[in-house]
Amino acid sequence: MRPSLSHEEPLTDHSETVDPVVVPLRHNGRNAVAAVAVLAVLAVGYGIVSNPYIDWSVVGDYFADGSILAGLWVTLKLTVISIVVGLVFAVVLAVMRVSDSRALRGIAWTYSFIFRGIPMIVLLILVGNLGLFIKELKIGVPFTDITFYSVPTQAVFTPFVASVIALVLVAAAYMAEIVRGGILSVQRWQYAAAKALGLNGFQTLRYVVLPQALRVIIPPLGNEVVNTVKATALVAVIAGGDLLTIAQSISGVNYRVIELLIVATVWYLIVISLWSVAQYFIERKTAEK
Repeated sequence: MRPSLSHEEPLTDHSETVDPVVVPLRHNGRNAVAAVAVLAVLAVGYGIVSNPYIDWSVVGDYFADGSILAGLWVTLKLTVISIVVGLVFAVVLAVMRVSDSRALRGIAWTYSFIFRGIPMIVLLILVGNLGLFIKELKIGVPFTDITFYSVPTQAVFTPFVASVIALVLVAAAYMAEIVRGGILSVQRWQYAAAKALGLNGFQTLRYVVLPQALRVIIPPLGNEVVNTVKATALVAVIAGGDLLTIAQSISGVNYRVIELLIVATVWYLIVISLWSVAQYFIERKTAEK
């Protein structure tokens, strides 16, 4: 009797198995657009470098000039002070925005609405000319003529101080929304868990909420630093002594406006590039925690 073939192995030759070959699609249109873009960038770059009306020797002479570096130092100081002080105010405003008090929420919302709505250049001019309508700054008993100390407003609100105040007011308004978004990203049950552990409101914010909110806060906060670096150029309208102010002052003497603007532009790009590298490592470090 012939045995059943139902349990026999199939007659397959595995030695001849051929791996499939994946042929990538050709993106001719994408390559063409990329080539056109590269050519356009090269053409613009060549046009700028070969422009007969730009004296590149002037750019080289003033790039590391002492006055330019002094203006750059003022720009860096304005940026650091504005970000550090503004961030402190921003945390306070963000906590007020998420508080249970309607009054605190209303005050914080009004602050953000006003200083995010006023153009920076208008605010700088307003603060820089504060002495025109507030002649003296006084310390005394409110609503009386009793004064313990007074000083002329112009003596206090120098161009640098006015620049710092305007930059801080605006930076705090924008960063408050960034911090508020980070706080709201933390799940509500963690507040209850912190309260069950005996933590008060400040301890909950310090040890539970803000460390977790940093992952959400850091990327947009880094972008705000870049915006603040660029915003410092606006203080030139009140002669704030920043990089652009110095560049314009020099160009007013030697009439090489474009060359000095190129010097200022390159320094702004260097500062922003260095910060972008630092931001990358900060974000990666924060993501690891």
